[in-house]
Amino acid sequence: MPLRRAGLPLTAPSVPLFAIAVVLAVLAMLVQYGGVAIPVISEHVFNTLAVAFAVLTAGVLLRNA
Repeated sequence: MPLRRAGLPLTAPSVPLFAIAVVLAVLAMLVQYGGVAIPVISEHVFNTLAVAFAVLTAGVLLRNA
């Protein structure tokens, strides 16, 4: 009987999605810990970091994303 893998197949995220996630995470950390004021991100630091994580997760779970 052939070996079958259960669960979701994970793939590496594409470079643009990874770059977007990293930029969003760095901006959120600069606002939170560096004292930098970025108009939209300053009001929504946690949401920005959550979106960065969601983009990275989507890049790992979805093929060709």
